[in-house]
Amino acid sequence: MADYTILLEGLEVTMGLGIHAVERAAPQRVVLDVALRCAYPAEPEDRIEAVVDYDFLRDSIHLLVADRHFALQETLCEEVARLALRDARVREVRVRSMKPDIYPDARIGCEITRSRS
Repeated sequence: MADYTILLEGLEVTMGLGIHAVERAAPQRVVLDVALRCAYPAEPEDRIEAVVDYDFLRDSIHLLVADRHFALQETLCEEVARLALRDARVREVRVRSMKPDIYPDARIGCEITRSRS
């Protein structure tokens, strides 16, 4: 068995996220980090079909947030984790979301870890 961690870091999306009126009035910048712990039967061959394709995850995230407003970062993180766990080779996923522009002196975020049972 060969274990790898696939990283999608600093994915910046503009989306609806938040409960306050100002957050509901206009999309805001959100930064997502996703770490996928993947298990392959053996060291993968040098071809994309042999590994988890992070293009699929990135594209799926863009579609997820395109026309939807999320009230909570927790909900956003859960939805991204579900997308990642669609591939049976993903054993565990860690998702982190950050809203960098809410406060002038801090970023606010949420992080979850979900495993395949």
